[in-house]
Amino acid sequence: MAKELRVSRRSIGRVVKNDLHMRSFKRKRVHHITTLVKAKRASRSKGLLKRNAIHGLNSFLFSDEKLFTIEEATNPQNDRIISSSISSISEELRYVSRIQKPLSVMVWAGISSIGRTPLIFVPAGVKIYTRTYRELILEPVIQDLSKTMFSGKPFVFQQDGAPAHTSNATQAWLRSNNPYFIQKEEWPPYSPDLNPMDYSIWSILETRACLKSHTNIDSLKKSLCREWERIPQEILRAAVEAFPKRLKAVIERKGGYIE
Repeated sequence: MAKELRVSRRSIGRVVKNDLHMRSFKRKRVHHITTLVKAKRASRSKGLLKRNAIHGLNSFLFSDEKLFTIEEATNPQNDRIISSSISSISEELRYVSRIQKPLSVMVWAGISSIGRTPLIFVPAGVKIYTRTYRELILEPVIQDLSKTMFSGKPFVFQQDGAPAHTSNATQAWLRSNNPYFIQKEEWPPYSPDLNPMDYSIWSILETRACLKSHTNIDSLKKSLCREWERIPQEILRAAVEAFPKRLKAVIERKGGYIE
C-alpha cells in the first residue's frame, strides 16, 4: 500500500491503526475440515456444553500426548534480540541450531481446574497402541484419580481421537472404570482448539523446559518434570475455564475454526 500511494510504511501503519482502527493478522495453516466435519464439531460441542452444565467444569480431566525433543524451543516471530547491530550479536544468541532427527520423548499428561497428573514418559521405541495405553496410562493413572484428585467423586475423562483412545478395548475399559468419560462419538473431530493441553499448556511447558537445548533425554525429562510442577495452578485453571467459551465459539462458527 505504501508503494502504491508513494508514502512511507510508517505513515500507512498510523493510518491503519489510528484512523481505520484496524490491525494486521497472520494467515494460519490449519487442517482442512469438510462440511461434514464442521457439522460434527458443532453438534458435539453442543453435547459437551450440556455435559459441562450437568457435571460442572471442576469434574473434567483433559489429557493429551506430545513429542518433546532435546532442542531449544523457539518462536521465530516473537523471539527477538535487541542490539546496536547484527555483527555485535554472538552466534550463540543469533542462531538456533537444528539437527536431523533429534533425540525425543513422548509425554502424556492430564490437567483439571483443581490439579494435574504426573508426566508419563513413553519408553523409547514403544508405540502407543491399545495395550500400552492401558498399561502405561489408564491403569496406573486414570483408575485411581477419582479417589485422589477428585476426592472420591466421579470425573469426566477427555481424550482425543487417537486410535489407541478410540479402540473398542479402550472404550470398554473406560466404560467399566470411568463411566463418565467422553466417548469417541462425543469428542469433536480435528479439535485441538478445544483441548486445554493443546491450545495452552503444552506450549507453556515447552517454553519453560526447553529454554535451552539439552544434551540428552535424561536432562530433558528432569527439566520437563521440574517445570511441570512449577506451572501455577491458576494457569491450568484459566486454560480449563476457557473450554466452554471455546465450545460456544465453535457452535457460533458452525463448526469452523476459532483460532
